[in-house]
Amino acid sequence: MITGTNQIGNKSSKEGTKTFSSFDPKKNTATPWVFHEATTEEVEEAVALAHQAFGSYKNCSGRQRAQFLRAIATEIDHLGDALITTYCTESGLPEGRAKGERGRTMGQLQLFAQLLEEGSWVEAVIEHADPQRQPQPKPDLRKMLFPLGPVAIFGASNFPLAFSTAGGDTASALAAGCPVVVKSHPMHPGTGELVASAIIKAAKSSGMPNGIFSHLHSAGHEIGQQLVKHPKIKAVGFTGSRAGGTALYKLAAERQEPIPVFAEMGSINPVVLLPSALQTDLDGWATQYAASITLAAGQFCTNPGLLLALKSTTLDAFIAQLSKEIVKLEPSCMLHPNIYDAYAAGKSDLAAQGGVTLAADYEKETAANTPQPAVITVNGANFMKNPKLHKEVFGPFSVVVRCEDATQMGEILNQLEGQLTGTVLGSETELVKYTHIVDALQSRVGRILFNGVPTGVEVNTAMVHGGPYPASTDPRFTSVGTSAIKRWVRPVSFQNWPNTLLPDALKEENPLGISRLVEGNHTR
Repeated sequence: MITGTNQIGNKSSKEGTKTFSSFDPKKNTATPWVFHEATTEEVEEAVALAHQAFGSYKNCSGRQRAQFLRAIATEIDHLGDALITTYCTESGLPEGRAKGERGRTMGQLQLFAQLLEEGSWVEAVIEHADPQRQPQPKPDLRKMLFPLGPVAIFGASNFPLAFSTAGGDTASALAAGCPVVVKSHPMHPGTGELVASAIIKAAKSSGMPNGIFSHLHSAGHEIGQQLVKHPKIKAVGFTGSRAGGTALYKLAAERQEPIPVFAEMGSINPVVLLPSALQTDLDGWATQYAASITLAAGQFCTNPGLLLALKSTTLDAFIAQLSKEIVKLEPSCMLHPNIYDAYAAGKSDLAAQGGVTLAADYEKETAANTPQPAVITVNGANFMKNPKLHKEVFGPFSVVVRCEDATQMGEILNQLEGQLTGTVLGSETELVKYTHIVDALQSRVGRILFNGVPTGVEVNTAMVHGGPYPASTDPRFTSVGTSAIKRWVRPVSFQNWPNTLLPDALKEENPLGISRLVEGNHTR
C-alpha cells in the first residue's frame, strides 16, 4: 500500500503540508496517490540518523553487509505484482520492461553481495618494515579502502528501479559501508516508496543500525540542494540531465568541505559505420539500429544519437532503409509530458538547422505523450560548425553525418564532447586501416563497442558506464558493475601499527583469506 510518506530511518513521516502526485503518461492523468514533500527538519533528521548509523555500519563485516544486500533483493521480490503495477502506472513502460528491470536491480544487489563475501575489493597492500635499510629505515606500511560516510543518492527518471531507490548507486554505496539517503524521483515516487519499504524490512531483519537508509519525497529542487550542502553528507550519486548533474556538482564544490559528485548525465553515443559494414549487411544494420534508436521511446542514456559514415551511394541506401525501418515500428509512450515536450522541442530545433535534411519522420498520429521518431542527415562540414547538432535529444532521434573522408570523420570525433559509449561497425581489417578513427573514438568514450548496438548495459565486473565530461563528472569511475563501489571509498594507510589492532584485511596472518599485494606480489 502506498502511503505517500517519507521514510526517515525506520520511521514513516509526513510532517510537511506540501504535496504532489505522480503521473500516468498513458492515461495522461495524475495518479491517485498523494506524496508529502520532505521538510527541512525531516532532511536534518534523516542525515543525522545516517551519520549516527555510519559509526557502526562502517565496522560491519563484508558478510554482514552481503547478508543485508541479499535481504533487500529478497524483499523486493516479495513486493510482487504491486511493484510491477505501480512501476508501469508511473512510467508508461510495459510490464516486460518492469520485470526485466526488477531482475537487474536484484541481480546488482546479489553481485555486490558476492563481492563483499570474497573480500578482496578493499585492495589491501602491505609493505613490511626494514629497520636495516640505508640510509633510512623503512617503516611498516599497510593500506586499504574505507567508506567515505553518508551518501545522498538521486533517483533517475528513466530507470525507476535499476538507477533509483535500490539501484546501482544505492547498492554500491551500501556495499562500501556508507549509509544512504535517497532523494526519490518525483516521476515515480510510488515505486520508490515500495522499494524503500523493502530496504527497511531488510535492514531490520539483518540487524542493521537505524538510519542506514532513508527515502525522501520532493517534486522540486530544494530538498536535493539541502542534501548536497549538508556537512554530514560525504558524496553524491546522480543519474539524469546535464543541467541537473552540473548544478549539483557546483553546489558540492562550493561547500566549506567540498565533496565528490558522481553524476552520469547522458550521451549521444557516436556510431562509426565503416564501408564494409554497409556493403555486407546494410539491411541488417538498418533494422538493428532502427530498433535501438526507438527502444523504450529512445529514453536510454546509451541511445545511438549520432551515426557517422563516409559519403557514398551505399550510405544513401542505408539512410533510406533506416528511415523505412524506423517508421515501421510502433512508437511507445514516454515517461512524462515534460519529457515528451522537451523531445518535441529538441527534435524541431535540430530539424530546422541549416543544411539539415529530415530523412525519417513518423507521420501517423500518436497517443498522448507518444513521440514521433525521427532521423536527420547533415554533411560533415555543417555538423562541425553547428554545436547544436552535437547535443542530445532525449528520445527516439538520431543524426546521420555524411563525412567527406576519413580525415574529416576523425576531426568530428575529436571535436565531440565526452560520451558514455562509442561503436564501430566494420571488419577487423578496417580497425587496422582506420586506426586514427578508433583512437579518436576511444579517447572520447567510457565503453567502445565493435559490431553491435550501444543500448543495453551488462552488469558485471568488466563494465564501464561513465566517460569524459559531460557523460559523467569523473571519467575514472563507473556507475555500473562492481567497480562502482570505488566511488564511495578512500584509501587509508597504517604506519607501524600493532598487528592485533589492524583491520582484519591488513593483519599479517590474513584471517579473511583475501588477495593482497604484499611486497609487490599478489598473494592470499
